[in-house]
Amino acid sequence: MSGGEYPFLRARHVKYFRRCLQVLPFTSVTFDTSRMAVLYFALSGLDLLDGLSELDIKERQHIINWIYSLQILPGNDRDEQACAGFRGGTTLASCRGKSSCDAVSQLDCGHITMTYTALASLIILGDDLSRVERPAVMAHVAALQCPDGSFFSTRGGSENDMRFMYCAAAICYILQDFSAINTTSATKYILNSMSYEGAMGQGTHLEAHGGSSYCAIATLHLLGKLDSSLSRTQILGALDYLDTTALRQFVLSTQDPITGGLAKYPNSNPDGLHTYLGISGLSLLRKDDLKPVDPALNISQQALSHLHQLHKNISKNPTVPC
Repeated sequence: MSGGEYPFLRARHVKYFRRCLQVLPFTSVTFDTSRMAVLYFALSGLDLLDGLSELDIKERQHIINWIYSLQILPGNDRDEQACAGFRGGTTLASCRGKSSCDAVSQLDCGHITMTYTALASLIILGDDLSRVERPAVMAHVAALQCPDGSFFSTRGGSENDMRFMYCAAAICYILQDFSAINTTSATKYILNSMSYEGAMGQGTHLEAHGGSSYCAIATLHLLGKLDSSLSRTQILGALDYLDTTALRQFVLSTQDPITGGLAKYPNSNPDGLHTYLGISGLSLLRKDDLKPVDPALNISQQALSHLHQLHKNISKNPTVPC
């Protein structure tokens, strides 16, 4: 710390994300079924830090193959397709096909957040998504939408709120297929979640929250409904109202000077989620020579350009898988 300012510990954060790709501390055991999300935070964080170049071709391909190994490949049965998508880890997958754990294997369903983070990770790694079972993924997304327009996270039942709505929109945008979403009811759910503060909660009559507001606005953008749904009196395009210097210093005050990584609060343990979101926020503020981030899909603009090229290839030749 010099002159009262915190330095940005770029090299330590690169090492932190690299460790996340290899091993996690025992305190992270609760993330065992969410390894896909941890992978995404590490990859996208390294991308913004311009640290992906440290992954050689063999290591990239190993990660890509691991991601595809967690894709659930269903049969033609409609119920089976509804359980498709991507898993978050290998725990439940190891029970598939074993009569000794049939009760557990029935819980082996795709998760909408893990499907989004799997697809985002593949894009970041430069994959062409040719091995994605698109019809099954679309059936998975469609099966999770509730009558009020919100989404569950998995076929087995869960909370239904704005987080999973965002994941559904991101999946459909990446695959350029919105047939799985009833966009009218989804948009209505978002607008009905707006509170008197001019921001959104996780659902109707719930307290407004920064995270749910982000998910709501990003969903409207990905669905192409932002301009037609929100008036100009929302607090959008108001970055100039922020004290970006103070905001940056708060983010940097959560850095761990030894291990790298950022925490939710100062003097707390860092984790992949807050490390990535902190660095992504600094990118939005155009600080610390980070790659520009696309705030809607939460990937670098460079990765987004790769995705848009895939979309162009599809439009030129519809038989080419995205």
